[in-house]
Amino acid sequence: MVPLNLPPIDSSRLRQGESYIEIFDRLRHKHVVLTPEEWVRQHFVDYMIKEKQFPASLMANEIGLELNNTRRRCDTVVFDRTGNPMMIVEYKAPGIVISQKVFDQIVRYNMVLHARYLTISNGMTHYCCRIDYDTHTYTFLREIPDYTLCCAYGQNR
Repeated sequence: MVPLNLPPIDSSRLRQGESYIEIFDRLRHKHVVLTPEEWVRQHFVDYMIKEKQFPASLMANEIGLELNNTRRRCDTVVFDRTGNPMMIVEYKAPGIVISQKVFDQIVRYNMVLHARYLTISNGMTHYCCRIDYDTHTYTFLREIPDYTLCCAYGQNR
């Protein structure tokens, strides 16, 4: 796998499967097939937990939702301390350009979840925007905020 624009992860989380490499997903508590997108997910989740102080207990990978009578899955959802979705994170493989189509995808998920933050990463480039539901506006942030800041914004709404 290619090096990412994220801190490295512990290589002990990798293991050889029958015909593929697996990586331990700390949120799902199991090994999963290592794809380029999964490589980004595992690095980004570690970054959020270690660098941005997001509690692993309030994060979940592959969250199912129903949108227009179709089952979809959010890559990662972060919840606030009351159990409400606070951030949705969508991952793409490092070679995938983050386009309007990707933003449209996460916005559709947010029509169901109503999170305050939408984050997209391909492991090389990361985008995060904060939604202000009172003014019906959004602001792209310079960096991913830490968990405390995310929670404080939610309390000031």
